[in-house]
Amino acid sequence: MARDYDVQLLESVSVRRRRLRDAFLFGTQASRRSYPENVGRFVASVTISAVLAAGCVGYSFIRHHLAAQEATSRPAPVTTTAPVR
Repeated sequence: MARDYDVQLLESVSVRRRRLRDAFLFGTQASRRSYPENVGRFVASVTISAVLAAGCVGYSFIRHHLAAQEATSRPAPVTTTAPVR
């Protein structure tokens, strides 16, 4: 009996959240009150992918910039042309 109540409570909470979300997204447009869950997941996954790609590009840029800076800050080796006596 307790399990049935828990399941019913969870379902009612999810229905309430879905209705609040739809009301927030679509307002009083009752005919457009359906928002597919997969569209939201797709948008979220594309956003996360874009942020990760930007992070990788930024890391690569910084690493390359620091390597180039280190290479130019080292003094060149000195070579002599006269024999040492």
